[in-house]
Amino acid sequence: MAKAYSYDFRCKVIEAIELDGRKKYEVAEFFNISRNTINLWLRRKAETGDLHERPRNPLNPSTKLTDLDEFRKFVRANGDKTQPQMAELWKDDISARTISRGLQKIGFTRKKRPTATKNVMKKSDELSSSD
Repeated sequence: MAKAYSYDFRCKVIEAIELDGRKKYEVAEFFNISRNTINLWLRRKAETGDLHERPRNPLNPSTKLTDLDEFRKFVRANGDKTQPQMAELWKDDISARTISRGLQKIGFTRKKRPTATKNVMKKSDELSSSD
């Protein structure tokens, strides 16, 4: 998500319009912002009386798997099941996607080998030199 303009910058832009009497399009061009942004700021100032940015909702990580130690024990006991089956077996009502995020948090993988295998095929020029 894009970062909001600073409060000082907003004040300078609105002052240029209200105090200096400049046109919105001139100010938008001078400060390299869109007229729509200026209109939104003016509307916010009329509604709230200030130019502070609206508070953003932080990303809400899943709070359904709070006890990771208990989840690890659950995964050890039920690691052979699919994620939807694990979601049904979990004590609370959670989704398979929440199980997936929990598995990522604890570092659980279904891969048989933790690292990739080396390619053992020989190139054609190596085959001809060994003959």
